[in-house]
Amino acid sequence: MKKLQVVLSAILVMSMATLCACHKKDGAGQAAALPVSAIKVLKTDLPWNIEYPAQVVGSLQVQVRAQVGGILKARLFDEGAYVEQGTQLFQIDPAEYEVALQRAEGALAQARTDVNRTRRDYERMKRLREDNAVSQKDYDDSLSAYEAAQAAVKVAQAGVSDAKINLEYTKVLAPISGITGKEAQSVGSLVSPAGEGGLLTTMVQIQPLWVNFSMPSSQFYQLAKGYTDGTISVDAKEGKNIYVEALMSDGRVYPEKGSIIFFDSSEDTKTSSLAMRAEFPNPGTQRMLMPGQFVRVRLIGATYKDAVLVPASAVLSTPTGNLVYIIGADNTVKSQPVKVQLQDNMYIVSEGLKGGETIISEGLIKIRPDMKVTPQLKDFSLPVSAEPVVPSTATAVNVESFEEAIQRDEQGDEQVLPDTQIVDDKTTK
Repeated sequence: MKKLQVVLSAILVMSMATLCACHKKDGAGQAAALPVSAIKVLKTDLPWNIEYPAQVVGSLQVQVRAQVGGILKARLFDEGAYVEQGTQLFQIDPAEYEVALQRAEGALAQARTDVNRTRRDYERMKRLREDNAVSQKDYDDSLSAYEAAQAAVKVAQAGVSDAKINLEYTKVLAPISGITGKEAQSVGSLVSPAGEGGLLTTMVQIQPLWVNFSMPSSQFYQLAKGYTDGTISVDAKEGKNIYVEALMSDGRVYPEKGSIIFFDSSEDTKTSSLAMRAEFPNPGTQRMLMPGQFVRVRLIGATYKDAVLVPASAVLSTPTGNLVYIIGADNTVKSQPVKVQLQDNMYIVSEGLKGGETIISEGLIKIRPDMKVTPQLKDFSLPVSAEPVVPSTATAVNVESFEEAIQRDEQGDEQVLPDTQIVDDKTTK
């Protein structure tokens, strides 16, 4: 009996120990909710302030060539200087062309003498023919001689004009106003209008300047689609001008505003982009921007209407796509797939969020769906650089042509541009 009591006591002790262990294990499973940084999803108008790499070029680039041959006698400009159109740049030895002009003028004088002689003969033969004193043949011959002399005068006059033009060509003038390049032929060289021997220098027009850049076709498609469905505004009403802003290599903004003057008619299949060109005034032919210089440009004036925005740190990229973690009313986490585009260290959400949701903004790698969290709300608003800026003076773009290009892309290029998903594209940042 005692033995049975001992066994029962041992079983009771073990049961109590097991029960205590279970209680401890259950208590350990109820971990405290994880503190997380969170923000409210922002919904507001957002300017299209995407930057694009660009290169400055002159609005005109010409080669200055010799139009007559000869010895180069003088260079009359400083290399790299700004010169006005019509300024003399070079002098080619004019001696032989002066002689040619004198010869042509002498031939003209001789031709005019022949005209006077043949005219007198013709008038005499005409009177004699009226009296029937000469044959019809003699009369016709005198008329033909007179007409031939008149034609010879015209040929001689053309010879004089040609000689004068060639003599003028010995003075090589600036064909445009712009910056001169280095001389290609030294003084004393024999130049020729044919081949490379005729190249004397180059010139670039810097008023106005052109800036060439490319917009990814997916963005242009998004701009066209957004303009069509009203989610993106590219209107110049209410004092808002569409213009292009150039950022120089030191980060400063070029003081003049540019106008878009060219859209390529087709997509570059190698780069999946659309070539564009902006024109910038360059008053006083200043050299803050120079041909060949690399800059960055921003299209100012297009605006996302009611854009849904989240910080870049709030989006998690996975093999199956991008997602965010939404915090529910009971502080439970739920994953939400989204379609996004990066701009100004923020994501524009095109699908998945409506605005106003509470989402986790940092430390996403630690988060799992259905876990409990303690949200610590932080402020999230547009950065100063993303605030709309309307300059006091700006060169307005031809809004009609801009809209026409977008509408043309929407109507004609939809078959070429696939209905691609907008994904994280850091190259457009």
